[in-house]
Amino acid sequence: MRTFTAHRLFILFAFLAFSISSAWSQTNEQKALEAKREQLQREISEMNRLLFAERKQRGTVLDQLELLDQKINVRQQLIRVTNQQSNLLSRQINANIRNIAKLREDLEILKDEYAQMIRKSYRNRSQQSRLMFLLSSQSFYQVFKRLQYLKQYTQYRKEQGLQIAKKTDDLIALNNELTEQRKEKEVLIAENKAARKELFEEMDEQKGLLKTIRQNESNYAAAINKKKAEAKKIDEQIERLIRSAIAASNKEAGNTSNTSKFVLTPEAAIIANNFSANKGRLIWPVEKGIKRQGFGIYSDAVYPGIKHQNNGVIIATEEGAKARAVFEGEVIAIMAVPGGGKGVQVKHGNYISVYYNLGNLYVKKGDKVTAKEELGEIFTNKLNGLTQLKFYLYRDAARLNPEEWIYQL
Repeated sequence: MRTFTAHRLFILFAFLAFSISSAWSQTNEQKALEAKREQLQREISEMNRLLFAERKQRGTVLDQLELLDQKINVRQQLIRVTNQQSNLLSRQINANIRNIAKLREDLEILKDEYAQMIRKSYRNRSQQSRLMFLLSSQSFYQVFKRLQYLKQYTQYRKEQGLQIAKKTDDLIALNNELTEQRKEKEVLIAENKAARKELFEEMDEQKGLLKTIRQNESNYAAAINKKKAEAKKIDEQIERLIRSAIAASNKEAGNTSNTSKFVLTPEAAIIANNFSANKGRLIWPVEKGIKRQGFGIYSDAVYPGIKHQNNGVIIATEEGAKARAVFEGEVIAIMAVPGGGKGVQVKHGNYISVYYNLGNLYVKKGDKVTAKEELGEIFTNKLNGLTQLKFYLYRDAARLNPEEWIYQL
């Protein structure tokens, strides 16, 4: 016959502790995946609102293709994350099934051994038995020890009853959690089916646009070359103005030999250090928006072998939106590209943030600005209906990747 031992209890509690620890780890992973999924869903929603609000065809086929390509990429990420969530839930469900089986087995053992303990206690429950147990002691010290034993035994029996009740409650809770997990998994599977259907529709639309473009390759090449020329013109003016600002600032400080880096005053050095300390935590240069095009080299939407380069990031926002300073600083230049838009350069110690494609400007050269201060209204292209800010970041004359500096960009 089994005996109720502390060793068995230790094994059971160790198993429960491990199960709880494993469940906690999986819960954190599930929360991270859920947060990522919600972020992607918000991004798709913002794309639909900011980039695809007009159902009629507007702008060039190239514009439409680039927007659709971006949306497809986000949709694919969403499907991958949803799949990861579903797989994780499957693992959690299987783990819960094993935990429930183990709990039931251990609970039966506990109940059986507890019942034996109760029966034995019942047989020896009479006052006469307790009295004889004490009177048979050979010394006063032994009487004391036996009294202590009886008290501890009674308390132990009570605690075991409570433990059984608690394990029963844990089993019920685990069953309820399992039911909820199954429901969550069904919802995720349904969402993934819907996302896949939308993805296939978007890919079919993309194929149609690609076919249209390839039938007019000369027009496409002309549009690409025009965009490259515009981007080059903007980049050249930005960097020319930065070099000019460095030269003027250093000349004022009495240092004309250094033309590639700012000579910082103590006050400017403090601002630069504070700016650097906020890497990855700087505010967005718009209140609401989505990243339209990231920093660096990227493949052409039609011919992947052709590479393009973006020296900043492009952020799509809503019509009437304002560009805002990402940190305190001083306006060192106002840009005006012939045939293009306007821009503002703000110096933060030896860091420079650039806000291009503005219509109305709210600041002028020499103005001191604070974080979130509005610099100007972002221009809305009437041909394609897009409102886009081109944002650049420099340390002295060296380009930086804004995605590494702006929070969750």
